[in-house]
Amino acid sequence: MKATADLARRRHTPDGIDLADPEFWRLPLPERAAAFARLRALDGPLYFTDLRTGRGFHALVRHADVVAASRDSKVFLSGPGVTTPEPARWVRTVFGDSMVNLDDPRHADLRRIVSRAFTPRLISRVEEDIRVVARELVDRVAADRPADFVPSVAAQLPYRVICDMMGVPEQQRRRILALVNDASEHTGVARSRLRVPGRGLMALARMQQIIAALGRERRRRPTDDLISALVTADVDGRRLNSRELGAFFSLLLVAGVETTRNALAHGLHLLSTHPEQRELLTADLDGRLGGAVEEMVRHATPIIQFRRTVAVDHELNGTRLAAGEKVVLFFGSANRDEAVFTDPDAFDITRSPNPHLGFGGGGPHFCLGAYLARQEMRVLFRELLTRLPRIRSVGEPALVHSSFDNRVKALRLAY
Repeated sequence: MKATADLARRRHTPDGIDLADPEFWRLPLPERAAAFARLRALDGPLYFTDLRTGRGFHALVRHADVVAASRDSKVFLSGPGVTTPEPARWVRTVFGDSMVNLDDPRHADLRRIVSRAFTPRLISRVEEDIRVVARELVDRVAADRPADFVPSVAAQLPYRVICDMMGVPEQQRRRILALVNDASEHTGVARSRLRVPGRGLMALARMQQIIAALGRERRRRPTDDLISALVTADVDGRRLNSRELGAFFSLLLVAGVETTRNALAHGLHLLSTHPEQRELLTADLDGRLGGAVEEMVRHATPIIQFRRTVAVDHELNGTRLAAGEKVVLFFGSANRDEAVFTDPDAFDITRSPNPHLGFGGGGPHFCLGAYLARQEMRVLFRELLTRLPRIRSVGEPALVHSSFDNRVKALRLAY
């Protein structure tokens, strides 16, 4: 009887909110934001069950809870998988483990190798690449007047910067980009009726074959790029093998391209729909651009959620979590927590402090590319606002229904 009552308690949700139901993620953003506000007002994390699979999770929607779970990596494990659904074991065997799906010591081992590869010389060159690419993209926008910001600017900047940083030859970039699009096409809630089974995995396999071949070439003839640094670095007798290199490159393309692309698109739309904030920014671009970028990331929160697996029985915010249970960290909800942010739904570029969780909640899995994303956003918005001061979005962005990322499919432009 107690188990039945406990299950009933866990399934009860205010106003029928069900974060496990794909239909919830088709709701307009304001309705979802209001639902999360009601969840944050509850005494503790709520439990949701996917009625299709019978599997459930505790929803961490408060800022403090997301931070606590992010920083306690011994209790909240990433190893079983941080995405929903978790990657199949055979997929991880074939394609290698992404760093986000690893716990220490393996995670610390790989992160140390990658961190050592980012030498001051490499970082300096990447910063200059960002400026060059941003100028070229704005030149093209000024000349061609494209109708959609996403493919012409937002997707181009991070992809070109990462390819330059990794040392991907120009003649292979178009092919890799097509494979990236195929691999990430079905990460949202919607599913195409014409979906080809395994298409995403086939694209991932082909992409990793290309990168593995580049890695073998760089081992024989190193150049001044990140692939060379990763496959030749000797950190405590370790360097990345072909599978690890492929998994890291795939992570870079998702975490470094998709998220920055979406942050840039949401950022331009926020400035367009809040002209008073745009005017405030342009009045002191040097003084306020950094804060504006942080507020864009907080307000948009490009990554909606990651999950963790509870390692041992644990109590969080008055809720008993059993070993083996799942918790989902809802970063977007944490970034609207009234206990942390005054008027959290407002877009305020002067917000200070701004302890947003747009790059994660801290701990060992804090976003390795946070510095790169911030630099790309600062440089591009400086170019846009100084050289094309009348550029703005038109209408609402076309969003992809997703419980994972706040993805912008298209954003129309006016000049």
